[in-house]
Amino acid sequence: MAPDDSCDATQSELSELSPKSADCRRRSDRCHRAILTAAAELLEEKGYGGISVEAIAARAGVGKQTIYRWWPCKASVVMEAYAERATQNLPLPDTGCVKTDLGELLGQLATVLGSTSTGRALAGLIAEAQTDPHVAQEFRNQMIGCRRSATQTLLQRGIERGELRPDLDLELAIDSLYGPIWYRLLLQHAPLNREFAIALVEQVVVGIGS
Repeated sequence: MAPDDSCDATQSELSELSPKSADCRRRSDRCHRAILTAAAELLEEKGYGGISVEAIAARAGVGKQTIYRWWPCKASVVMEAYAERATQNLPLPDTGCVKTDLGELLGQLATVLGSTSTGRALAGLIAEAQTDPHVAQEFRNQMIGCRRSATQTLLQRGIERGELRPDLDLELAIDSLYGPIWYRLLLQHAPLNREFAIALVEQVVVGIGS
């Protein structure tokens, strides 16, 4: 697909263009979406090390400068694209029971990571993060941060309802829940699925319950 020069209006230019500013914003939104889609597709096809900003731009049909207008580096755009795809259809449960909520949240995540190409792409990104500080930082910002925040919300609700200990170390509890998921994703020594996630939650909640 040939680069679409109409995507290259800056944000300040968009605000000054009238009466065509709405059309420009729509084109800008389409370009943003096309870039994220291209980055996610290429990540799953080639892995992080096998793609470049030029490849993302070519797949999206935009100029390379368009990508650098919104993201400072390849790691930023790839992680935003991946985090969005990896967390699709993972709403925050609110059933009134912390064990059920955690089981639903982790069960959905384990299913995605264990049965789709998303999991393989994530394992590759984790590997890259060990040697590339940009990938590591973006991974923490885009992927880890949002999941930890969501899980902390569920745990805090459990404390407020008296289901969990009031002195619970939230950070340690979150590590206890997600550590085994990353372990199985990377080592692949045992199934990573919903059943595993439910059993994991059952065991962890025994230790952190009130």
